[in-house]
Amino acid sequence: MGGRMIDFGGWDMPVQYPAGTIEEHLRTRKHAGLFDVSHMGEIDVRGADSIAFINSITSNDASKLIDGQAQYSVLTTPRGTVIDDLLVYRFAADQLTLVVNAGTTIKDWDWITSQPRHESVKLKNVSSEYCQLALQGPDALQILQKLTDLPLEEIKYYHFDQGKVDGVPAVVSRTGYTGEDGFEVYAAADKAEQLWDKILDAGNTGSPEGVLPCGLAARNTLRLEAAMALYGHEIDETTTLLEANLGWICKLNKGNFVGREALARQKEEGVRRRLVGFEITERGVARDLHEVVIDGAKVGRVTSGSPAPFLKKNIGLAYVPAEFSGEGRQIHIYVRGRLVAAQIVKTPCYKRAR
Repeated sequence: MGGRMIDFGGWDMPVQYPAGTIEEHLRTRKHAGLFDVSHMGEIDVRGADSIAFINSITSNDASKLIDGQAQYSVLTTPRGTVIDDLLVYRFAADQLTLVVNAGTTIKDWDWITSQPRHESVKLKNVSSEYCQLALQGPDALQILQKLTDLPLEEIKYYHFDQGKVDGVPAVVSRTGYTGEDGFEVYAAADKAEQLWDKILDAGNTGSPEGVLPCGLAARNTLRLEAAMALYGHEIDETTTLLEANLGWICKLNKGNFVGREALARQKEEGVRRRLVGFEITERGVARDLHEVVIDGAKVGRVTSGSPAPFLKKNIGLAYVPAEFSGEGRQIHIYVRGRLVAAQIVKTPCYKRAR
């Protein structure tokens, strides 16, 4: 389809299509965008003690899930830092699936399988068996509904259902990574092209405002406007959940899990640095790893920075000392050898109307 391809964690991925990143971004915000995210990893967890096992290695509380519900969580190290962020899907009490990042799938699998578990818990890396297509934007529901009898309107946010899409058995999840309403469709890997083409056809009825295929660049700018963490940027094995403002998925009262003691101690003592959002207030674009300067001292780094096509601003996320993390704080960022003024702002910078 004319995508400009790059290597992404060993995968051949489109960074953008001919319409360009800005148009892909805006079309997703205003209408719909389709993303092929089949590179994501899937790990099946089965057996009577599956939930207890997942609870022992992740920060959120999987025991609160009901059948047909998904949950955002992270795999934690003993230090309370992040091995990876993931989604936990509950199909039944003894059948759950973990959806992990592409570049960390092997690392995650090695970590998960190294952790103690009851003999009833069976793990299987099923990443190669699935494709995953993400249809995102305000028109996503009406487009996808043309291809399925599933009552999409009834699927709540972070819930899913099973049925057929264009006659293909699929899991349809009301989740996404863009800040928009939308759905992620999981199906057999060999059905990816069929579903991709049919979704594009269903979303293009001759209107110039139909669905667009979208690449990695638009996926990144969309998630940045919505202040969604990206592994390897905002979160990694040097950052804790509390520093990354992910305390809401850190359930210290659920029982013991890897990293719990470190996180409980940090919560009691207070974090020394914190992830914040910022807007550039003069000409310049902050990029990943640019240094943050406050009162003449280098105090942190930009984790993600980019123009925000919908907001028409230059924005980013950065770690700064906790005492300097308040909204409205004036900061500077080194951009191409010069200091550019910025201001710490409330996140997310973009929040869709509900």
